Amino acid sequence: MSNRVIFLDRDGVINIDTDYLHKPEDFIFLDGVFESCIYLQNLGFKIIIITNQSGIARGYYSETDYQKLTKWMIGRFNENNVNILDVIHCPHLPNGMCECRKPKPGMFFLAENKYNIDMKNSWMIGDSEKDIQAANASNITNTILVRSGHKINENLSQAKFLIDSLKDIKGVVKN
Repeated sequence: MSNRVIFLDRDGVINIDTDYLHKPEDFIFLDGVFESCIYLQNLGFKIIIITNQSGIARGYYSETDYQKLTKWMIGRFNENNVNILDVIHCPHLPNGMCECRKPKPGMFFLAENKYNIDMKNSWMIGDSEKDIQAANASNITNTILVRSGHKINENLSQAKFLIDSLKDIKGVVKN
């Protein structure tokens, strides 16, 4: 049986987006994140975080720094009864030749193959049009853009839904 997944971008969706975040002491969860994730789990979705992390390639922080922060973040989710199936990241520069950096769909395809994901019945929640483009390129049409991160041109958005933040998810994602 295939899995239904909620793909979440990290910065701007889960936490306040600060440039090149890599220290737990600078990580601030957005209001309602844990409750929203529990709601989504209760609907039968698994949660995977998909995040661009070019600060690694830029030398602002190391892969080890990123992994420490990720382990810390997953610990906070676990403490709040949220199971994160995986966190997949792209460490490359925006002008790199990789296939994983959003808006390219590589991280989604990696997850799909690893976890037997039903992409048609999965969702992407992001704060950038790049998140939506990557989701659409991987056959995810259920997309939500949150206003809690990047500035959005709502008139040009390809997202199916726009909400203020993850805490407003209950009106959109239903069983």
